[in-house]
Amino acid sequence: MIIDPAKMDFRDLHHLLAGSIVPRPIALVSTRGENGVDNVAPLSSINIACVKPPMLSFSLSTRRRKGGEKKDTLRNIEFAKEFVVNVPVVESIAAAMNKAGAEYPDHVSEFAETGLTPVKADLVAASMVLESPVNFECRLVQISEFGEHPSISSLIVGEIVRAHIKDEFFANGEPQTNKMRAIGRLLEPYCRTSEIFEFDVEYTL
Repeated sequence: MIIDPAKMDFRDLHHLLAGSIVPRPIALVSTRGENGVDNVAPLSSINIACVKPPMLSFSLSTRRRKGGEKKDTLRNIEFAKEFVVNVPVVESIAAAMNKAGAEYPDHVSEFAETGLTPVKADLVAASMVLESPVNFECRLVQISEFGEHPSISSLIVGEIVRAHIKDEFFANGEPQTNKMRAIGRLLEPYCRTSEIFEFDVEYTL
C-alpha cells in the first residue's frame, strides 16, 4: 500500500505514525505551574537529542481549542523553563501512568490523583517521581512549534543538569536496564520488556 500523507487527517496520520514507530519508551514528565501545583504527564515521544551536553527531547501534540488553550505541561514549561523527565515507566507504576494521562483541571495535581510520590529535586522546582528508576532534572533549551491551528505540535528540548538513579538499577558504571521491567507504547496497547536478547557482536546504532 502506498500512502499520501498530504491526503490524511490528523487522526489517521497519528495512527500511521504511532502504529509504525514502535515500541516507544514512555516518560513521566513532571512540571510545576505558576500556581505552584505539580503536574505529571505520560509521554511516549521521549528521545535523546544530544549526548554532550546531555539533552532530551519530546513533543506535545495537541488539538488546541478555539482560544488556543495549551496543555498544562507545555504551559508550565513555558513559565518555569524547567522540568523533570522520569524514566522508564515500569510495570509497578503502569496503572498510575495510565491514570496520569487523564484530563485534570490545572489546580489538581496528578501526584495526588495517581498515588505517585513527589520528591524534591536538587536544582529545579518541579518534583521528581520517587517510583521511577531514573530522574533527569532538565532546564529548557528551546521550544519549536510545527503544524497549523488547531493541530499544533510543540517540540521541547531540555538540557540535563542533574541525574538520579536508584542504586539497585546501577552497576559497573551504567544503568541495569534488564532489571527495570520497563514497559513501552504501541499504537493503543502497551508492551513489556521481559524478554531481552543480545547479539554476539554488537554495532553502534
